[in-house]
Amino acid sequence: MTSQTSESRPGSRSDSLPVLGRTDPYMDWAKAQGVPIVEGYYVEDMASLELAPWARKGGRGAILNLDRTNEKDAHIVELAPGGTSEPEHHLYDEIVYVLSGRGATSIWQDGGHKQTFEWGAGSLFAIPLNAWYQHFNSSSEPARYIAVTNLPPTLRQYHNAEFVFDCPFQFTDRFGGEEESFFSGQGTLYQSRIWETGFVPDARTLKVYEWKERGGGGSQVRLQLAEAAISAHISRFQVGTYKKAHRHGPGAHLLIIEGKGFSLFWPTGATEFERVDWQPGTLAVVPFDECLHQHFNSGKTPARYIAILSGSGGGRKYGIGPRRIMSDVSMEDGGNQLEYELEDPEVHRLFEAEVAANGATCRMKALVPWCTGEVGPTAGGEWGDG
Repeated sequence: MTSQTSESRPGSRSDSLPVLGRTDPYMDWAKAQGVPIVEGYYVEDMASLELAPWARKGGRGAILNLDRTNEKDAHIVELAPGGTSEPEHHLYDEIVYVLSGRGATSIWQDGGHKQTFEWGAGSLFAIPLNAWYQHFNSSSEPARYIAVTNLPPTLRQYHNAEFVFDCPFQFTDRFGGEEESFFSGQGTLYQSRIWETGFVPDARTLKVYEWKERGGGGSQVRLQLAEAAISAHISRFQVGTYKKAHRHGPGAHLLIIEGKGFSLFWPTGATEFERVDWQPGTLAVVPFDECLHQHFNSGKTPARYIAILSGSGGGRKYGIGPRRIMSDVSMEDGGNQLEYELEDPEVHRLFEAEVAANGATCRMKALVPWCTGEVGPTAGGEWGDG
């Protein structure tokens, strides 16, 4: 039995005590930056998003607080022609995707050798933890990039921005500054479609590998970037197809880099969907835990996106990390994937209508029992688009 002291009983003198205030170190920091804070769970076009001067970054920017669980955030920065960012380092991981423009980035450890590499639209790279870095716009046009980070939980853990941005510790086991091949674009391919590298020159053309279990003639490559605690993968699927729905934890940031289509999001067991139409430059975030979501290529060209989510390349390098999400195992077998034959037939009818409206043809005949289109990819993983 739990007893109550006189101070804790309703109506006691404890009612006159002050209320303990609440604060959010991350939101306090974000508001202090003086730039727009975008909320919700998607941005239709990152290229046209309104920005404001951001002194910390040396350009114009906005903070994207789209992750309702606050495991990650994102920010967009635009550097003026010939402009440079302010040098900085920090105790959170950051993955950068270049939306437009050309330039270069220098990365170094305090007092050590600088490595500089050039980038352009489509480039993808990670900043090694707490290493110094600076971006340069080498063109006569503005350069704009998006960065996804795990700053929110980092600031909430330490409650001190000075520590997060000014800690002198060097993680030389991750990046010593002398590895000339680190940002060369070279890499190593491992089992399970894992590509370990420091720099992807163009994510739109990086080779992807068959993952027939996910359906729709889909292919993927998983990226291990700078041993970060957030990871990324690139997925591609064919014209006239869509992937099977699946579910996992919240907060995955989906950057559309090729194609036209839409995604559906819904709680497990629900019959109504939230829909996001997308094109290159759209950003969407999986909004809540165990959220089923499904991606549809309704355009006339292959579709490709980058997903940035929690976990150090799935934890494979160190044998740790989040539980295996079993995104290619049927929910009927204890996994997290909704097989085609279990989906609402209305979903497929919606897809066929969208494909026809865009002048393309549904190619799901071999995969979906009620498809009225053509035979395309099969369960055996046949392609048709190279």
